[in-house]
Formats: sequence, structure tokens, C-alpha cells
Amino acid sequence: MATELSEGEEEGKVTGGNQVLIVEDDLREMGKKAAWSVSSCKPGNGISALRDENLETYWQSDGAQPHLVNIQFQKKVKLQLVVLYVDFKLDESYTPSKISIRAGDGFHNLKEIKTVELVKPSGWVYLSLSGNDPRETFVNTFMLQIAVLSNHLNGRDTHVRQIKVYGPRPNPIPHQPFHFTSREFITYSFVR
Repeated sequence: MATELSEGEEEGKVTGGNQVLIVEDDLREMGKKAAWSVSSCKPGNGISALRDENLETYWQSDGAQPHLVNIQFQKKVKLQLVVLYVDFKLDESYTPSKISIRAGDGFHNLKEIKTVELVKPSGWVYLSLSGNDPRETFVNTFMLQIAVLSNHLNGRDTHVRQIKVYGPRPNPIPHQPFHFTSREFITYSFVR
């Protein structure tokens, strides 16, 4: 879900009270191609609340930590960005404070990619999946797992209002026009 940037906004930043999601145009949301599951949930606050595009609803876990969100794909996909909507102002002790992101072929071989500490987050939180090597801009995986390891104020259960996962578009629109060099191509490069 990419939106236009108004004058003075930077790409990758959230605006309007952190409720507007802004993602680069060369990324696409991959979550609709996945099977989603959670380790536990309260009745009425399950996976559908994570994916319903409504910031008023939320997934609420119901059990011991870590609380897990599992995102499984039928084929290997490239993922570059995870975006979560969490709100400390509304959820207080239910707000995640430490998150681990893991990837692998399935439950049997998940490896931790990143651990993130959140300090009273309120709005969209952008978590890049790029590695330490600057050439690694994405993760190639069958499964992504988001683990909530701890909550603010030592809360037991967690609230996450939305989760989006993004990967690169298969054929991104080039940012620069083609420049033909041979005489034959230049001759036919313009429409008359």
C-alpha cells in the first residue's frame, strides 16, 4: 500500500500521527500470498484482526511468552520489510517491547534474522530485513516468524494491531528512462 508523499515528507517515514503507512513504490505487500497463524489468541482477536486494515482492531495473545505470528508461503519469496502497527498509548502493558524476527524453510529450521527493542511505540514500526552485508537487501524464505519476546511494563499478553510484509516487485519500474545507443534502436525509439 504505497501512498503519495506530500511536500516536505521523507520516504519511509510515517505521518499524520503515525497512522499513514508510507512504503516505497518498488515494494509490494506479500501477506495475502501467505498462510497466517498465531501461537494463541483471545476469542474475536485472532489473525483476522491483524489483516483487516482496521487500526481499531488487534490480535491479542492468550498464553505464555513468546507470542508467535507465523507467516508461511507456498513457494520461496523475497521479503525486505516488516511493518507493525502498535500503540503504547492505547495498549500500555500489552505493547511489545522486544521482538524477534526469524526466517527459514519451516518450523524445523528457523533462524533469527533480527531482534528489535521498541520503546513506547505508537504507530507504524518499520523493520528492515536486510542483513549486515549492504548487498543483502532482502531475505529469501518460505516462512517468516515474528516473536514477541516481552511487553512493556512486564505485560503478559500482547496487542498488535496490523502486520504487513513487503518484498521487492518482480519487475520494478525503472527510475530512469532507457537510453538507446545503437542507430537502429534510436531510429525507432520515438512514437510519431
